Amino acid sequence: MRVSKASDTDSELVGTMREGVLAQKHLLFGEDGSPNNYDLNMGRAGEGGWRTPRHRHNFDQVRYIIKGSLPYAEGKVLQEGWVGYFPESVHYGPQDRSEGLETLVLQFGGASGFGYLSVAQREATNAVLNEKGRFSKGKYIYTDANGEEQTIDGSAACFEHATGRKLEFATPRYEDVIAMNPAAYDWVDQGSEGVAVKWLGSFTERNARIAFVRLDENAAYGAGEHPSIEILFLAKGRVAVGDQEYGPATAFEFLANEGPIAIRALEPTEFLCFVLPKF
Repeated sequence: MRVSKASDTDSELVGTMREGVLAQKHLLFGEDGSPNNYDLNMGRAGEGGWRTPRHRHNFDQVRYIIKGSLPYAEGKVLQEGWVGYFPESVHYGPQDRSEGLETLVLQFGGASGFGYLSVAQREATNAVLNEKGRFSKGKYIYTDANGEEQTIDGSAACFEHATGRKLEFATPRYEDVIAMNPAAYDWVDQGSEGVAVKWLGSFTERNARIAFVRLDENAAYGAGEHPSIEILFLAKGRVAVGDQEYGPATAFEFLANEGPIAIRALEPTEFLCFVLPKF
């Protein structure tokens, strides 16, 4: 088990390929080079907001809207409290995040097995690329060996420079982003006293899953019983694991079949739960 508290995590400005200001707290990371590499972060759009053009990635993403609303495509918005699954290879955007928007974002390797290029890898690569060209409105602009100006997608430029291979996209498994309203789901008893679950969805043949878990006071949840990595984000309440207590905006990682590890609620509690694809 690994634990990370937002209150103990420094905020940093990221998104050098994009326009605007985005501050993130990176709570948990996976393992570079693994198909199950991931990054769990809390983000806040800064002064003037943050914008991206229409684009796509070769990894999966989940967004939970903590505060505000997220326009993720023309005429499409994730409202506060909603969850969005952004599948690999599926286009979305343009995004125009207003100042003060707060989100929880999980980026992780999708079912294709292409993996996930970590933020640290991307930012280091972008620093090198900025010595040879510039990023503007999601594009990378540089002068080639013939002295001619070239423009390519910023994400592609970063990926190809970091990995030494062309950016490839798997055939999309879905047509669009999947927007989910958790308030419309019913709580279903899990089988343990005082524990209920809202399974929002299971995705792809590798069974990535998203859920909310609710604990009554003094109820216990057995974490780490899935066949792949489980990530829990404490949305509200307080819990104890052994003799350690944790409050809101704490993230937990459990490796495949690491549990059961008992998480006991000290008051009514809700987690957002992610189960990564099984490889």
